[in-house]
Amino acid sequence: MPFAKLGLSTPILKAVADAGYTKPTSIQKQAIPAILLNRNLLAGSQTGTGKTASFVLPLLEKLYRNRRYGGQTKVRGKRVRVLILTPTRELATQVEESIASYGKNLDFTSMALYGGVDAEPQKARLIEGVDFLVATPGRLVDMVHQRALHFDEVETLVLDEADRMLDMGFIDDIYNVIDRLPFDRQNLLFSATLNEHVRSLSTSFSGVGMENQEFYDDLLEISISPKETSASSIDQWLITVDKDTKSSLLSTLIQDEEWDQALIFIEKKHGAAKLVSQLAKRGIEADCIHGDRSQAMREKVLASFKSGELKYLVATGVAARGIDIGDLTRVVNYDLPFKPEEYIHRIGRTGRAGAAGEAISFVAMGDFKNLCAIESRLGHIIKRKEIDGFTVRKTVPVSILNYVRKANRPENQPVKETPPKRSKSNKPSNPKK
Repeated sequence: MPFAKLGLSTPILKAVADAGYTKPTSIQKQAIPAILLNRNLLAGSQTGTGKTASFVLPLLEKLYRNRRYGGQTKVRGKRVRVLILTPTRELATQVEESIASYGKNLDFTSMALYGGVDAEPQKARLIEGVDFLVATPGRLVDMVHQRALHFDEVETLVLDEADRMLDMGFIDDIYNVIDRLPFDRQNLLFSATLNEHVRSLSTSFSGVGMENQEFYDDLLEISISPKETSASSIDQWLITVDKDTKSSLLSTLIQDEEWDQALIFIEKKHGAAKLVSQLAKRGIEADCIHGDRSQAMREKVLASFKSGELKYLVATGVAARGIDIGDLTRVVNYDLPFKPEEYIHRIGRTGRAGAAGEAISFVAMGDFKNLCAIESRLGHIIKRKEIDGFTVRKTVPVSILNYVRKANRPENQPVKETPPKRSKSNKPSNPKK
């Protein structure tokens, strides 16, 4: 199915073609027509499946149709027509860039609003009003309190990466914003996972329990399965490793395999800087982004990585949430994430739009439970590779696909949490000195 059959106008179709897209993804096929019909939407789909375009394209179309048929042509000062909330500054910038790209043949204004930078230029920009405002919750609430922005003309609310916003503790700010919005609006919630917390949030912004609840009875749920979103074009494999040899293993892979580029995920902020230093000692130039770096520095490093000038970027999961590089060759889970959803988020950074990609994970003995949960979610065992010179001291057993974490397990379903014991004959040999 081509984009032309989704109800989009010629100026938008031309911009989509210029961006190099020929056919919509699964989430786009379902979400775009629903949004054009003014449905309220709860959509679950993993990173890398085209979620941003699935709401940006129809919202551009709606404003374009409204203007063509005699509707409002210019937004009033300090007002906004489409409000999009995102968890991170990087993602806010990315979404705003998508709006500008897809709407380049239309005369609509857009702006990214986030903290970590001087607020005065942002306040000055809001004076004229904007059609599309993409904002992080904290800075948005600050602007409202300073009366730099009013919500009385908001037509659509979008919560993007809702699960991540909840994980980051933005729930109070989100409710603060929702309470100020017009009741007569369209609500769109996009999330990588549709867990109970996300569903509860969708219920609250959908007006359940309110006097005019019938207005929201059309809430449509779309869920794209993880198996569909974990693209077959991504070559997933793992290496079992002892924690104290991780940096040496990474350096070996980069140099021996002559990696052209890699986005390397790590859990701790101080660990990111330490890894960059360890790579530098081995002659590998890398840089990092994390929450403690200034916004200006994060933008500079990210721009260098996107341009290809910087080949190896070390990032914490939160800081990397807004990274979108169409032809990223590979991602590396230097630290295996705790949540299966986060693993799928991460590997979704590569192999986009059908391109080939590679996802490598370093797995230590202490990661066994996390690995079981990830492979259970994927529905298959991730293939393992061995690297000469990196024989492990602590062997990671073969995963249990039906593994259930203790916190999620029914009381009458006892499942061993500990890995199966090894026989003496399978005891690993000593690592090379």
